Amino acid sequence: MKYILNTFLILISAAQLSGCASLGKGIAEAFLEKQQAVDTRICEIWGKPFKGLMPFLDNKQGKMKVLMVHGVGDHLPGYSTQLLEKLSKELALPVMATQFKNITLTSRLDNSKNLGNLRITRLLSKDRSKELLFYELSWSIITAKQKEVLAYDNSGEYSFRRAEVNNLMKKFSNDTGPDPIIYLGESREDILISFAQSFCWMSKSKWDDLPDDVAQACSFNDDTAAANMMVDQYAFISHSLGSRIAIDGMQRIASILDQRDADFAEALKNKEIPIYMMSNQLPMLQLGRKLPEVSNQKAAYCQATGEKYKQRMLAKMPIIAFSDPNDLLSYAIPHGFVDKYLDSRLCIDVTNININVANIFDAFGLGKIANPIDAHVGYDTDDRVVALIAKGIGNINTAKVVNDRCRWVETID
Repeated sequence: MKYILNTFLILISAAQLSGCASLGKGIAEAFLEKQQAVDTRICEIWGKPFKGLMPFLDNKQGKMKVLMVHGVGDHLPGYSTQLLEKLSKELALPVMATQFKNITLTSRLDNSKNLGNLRITRLLSKDRSKELLFYELSWSIITAKQKEVLAYDNSGEYSFRRAEVNNLMKKFSNDTGPDPIIYLGESREDILISFAQSFCWMSKSKWDDLPDDVAQACSFNDDTAAANMMVDQYAFISHSLGSRIAIDGMQRIASILDQRDADFAEALKNKEIPIYMMSNQLPMLQLGRKLPEVSNQKAAYCQATGEKYKQRMLAKMPIIAFSDPNDLLSYAIPHGFVDKYLDSRLCIDVTNININVANIFDAFGLGKIANPIDAHVGYDTDDRVVALIAKGIGNINTAKVVNDRCRWVETID
């Protein structure tokens, strides 16, 4: 029975990976399409209410700005287009600037480095009263060079010896597997600089002030950065390894700010910046890492009456962690994890969302299965995920699809 189930799963994965129509028009597809007619996928939410992006779109003093950080694997600029289009529809922002703006990221200390691409998109409501600036970070060029050591394994010399499906799986493994390992090495600093540069451009400039088609470094030591930080609203959307990068990146930014950046640092302490984590991997990516410099001291740093309140990094960093239980690389954040393994100065709260983004099928009565690849990459196309990012839970704007299809357990301190 296990052999039959495994074979069935491989056939489904192969069809979706290769786009082979011939595998998708037979008896199996008809059977699966019939099961898809009724969507019974789970959506279970444990956490406090959160607002999503919508309430901040008509910010009269500043702008709503969102930074997307991808996870493992090679990514080209534009990888988040499908998510962005679904978000724009959910947020009623049908107007888009004619051109994107692109900045080749580099280091202030070494501008010969190519640290990836930052692509900025401007979305507006029809009456132009609401605006969203969407910043898409593509950092994978930093790790691509090191992954060339595995290029021979994808060559005809070796690949033809594998079965077709196994070869597709091996290419996927060679593209995605090395990135977490590389991140633990020398490239980690460059990736975090890439994130910091993205956040700097995000905080420093309005749309008209952003450069385009340049390789240029940004500095937090600028009056506009501090001024914008006080009035703009910020959020991160991340996938897999990108979540670890975002958290490590914010810790690094707070640690490198000096007296010249005092105004920016002070403004940062009063900001709430949520992270919407798709395919959350924080528990797995914690393995082998040292404990943070400051842990188990949330009350001291995050409560106004705490003795170290003035030394906090942020006012609050809510984590909204999406995890499909059939995603082999995704994990919920367990109780106590934040206090022990994440920096107390970030003032993190967690909302866990257990959600099936991949369809679950009955394999002809032999057992239920779900494609683990769909379960890993399907978050940004799921209507419930997009609606939760856009409109949150537990407020008057909460989307109908969330109210109808998600079960929410509200938590309190």
